Amino acid sequence: MPAAAARKGLSGQLVRFLINGLVATAVHFSVLHVCIELLHVPLAAVANGIAAVFGITASFLGNRYFVFPGRPGSAFKQGSLFVLVYAGIALLHALLMFAWADWLGLDYRIGFLLITGLQMVCSFLINKFVVFK
Repeated sequence: MPAAAARKGLSGQLVRFLINGLVATAVHFSVLHVCIELLHVPLAAVANGIAAVFGITASFLGNRYFVFPGRPGSAFKQGSLFVLVYAGIALLHALLMFAWADWLGLDYRIGFLLITGLQMVCSFLINKFVVFK
């Protein structure tokens, strides 16, 4: 029975992680869209970097209080580690967006979706086994 409970717990985390990820991604993409379409930020990579700050903040709050609630550790320690991890992920995201949209001239929306999918896999694994262990 413990294996079944563990699978149920993991599946619940995955569902909550996906919901949180959708919300954080919506925040990220909305800010990216505003930066490019309304504020006319000239480089998608720069606009994406700005948007990442908002998406990362939404993601941390959702992970701490919704996906992995009640995990031991101070909010400061978890937040610091989360920011460090996400700074790396955001940098990778920005570099890939630069290559996709600015260098190759491909549609930033498609690139955003593809790159965000890669980011999601990395994020769940790092959050589960490092940040909120």
